[in-house]
Amino acid sequence: MQEGGGPLGGPLRYTNTCILYLSCQQQVLDERLDKRVDTMMERGLLDELSHFHAEYNKEIVDANRQDYTRGIFQSIGFKEFHRYLLLEEGWRSSDDGRQLLQEGVAALKTVTRRYARRQIKWIRNRFLKRPGGNVPQVFQMDSSRYPDRWEEDVLQPALSIVQAYVQGRDPPVSPVPYEEPRQVDRHTAFTCQVCGGRVITGQLSWEAHLASRSHRRRARKQRLREAMKQHQLDQAQQSSEASASSGEDDFAQSFSAMLEDEKD
Repeated sequence: MQEGGGPLGGPLRYTNTCILYLSCQQQVLDERLDKRVDTMMERGLLDELSHFHAEYNKEIVDANRQDYTRGIFQSIGFKEFHRYLLLEEGWRSSDDGRQLLQEGVAALKTVTRRYARRQIKWIRNRFLKRPGGNVPQVFQMDSSRYPDRWEEDVLQPALSIVQAYVQGRDPPVSPVPYEEPRQVDRHTAFTCQVCGGRVITGQLSWEAHLASRSHRRRARKQRLREAMKQHQLDQAQQSSEASASSGEDDFAQSFSAMLEDEKD
């Protein structure tokens, strides 16, 4: 490893470096992202998408060659409106058209929030979970109360941190502590009975296998089979108990009849 480097590469080009990270409460962030989508719609996103679809996408769709996993078509904000854009112009203002439009807006908001979560996760993985000489200190400022407390919560703390770095002093705000790196077992062999006894080596590979689509599908089928088997056993037991109860009732009736005969 190059001197001054770390798990992610060589040393920093500029050693006197820090990162100012503007965080936000998750609920507040989600609300801001939803409003951002609404603003995009108000500013003509739908017209832009319709034009792009007519010029570049309609011919591909008609030829059944549409692929939303490649190029610009995989970007957030286009494929979410696919079904709406396939409608003819006259149908887009119909009840079905308006419903598809609402579904597209809702889908766009969902994927936007999901993407923001991935960005936050990337920051933690890149700067807080892999400490080393090439990882700058991260200073977190909460922007949840923007714009009311922007200066107090974000601007002033950021300026004081940068001034301290420039002047060679310790910042007045503590950086975000590094997270302890996870100790990963790379050698233990795990056996997946759900997948026919398949052997997986290493903790990360095992966790990836458990999260895979094929494993989850087999596990779901196994749970359904077990639930069906248990249901059949329960039904058989209930039927057996009902038969036993019916037999006891018949015996009691016969015994009562015998006693009545003796009295006579």
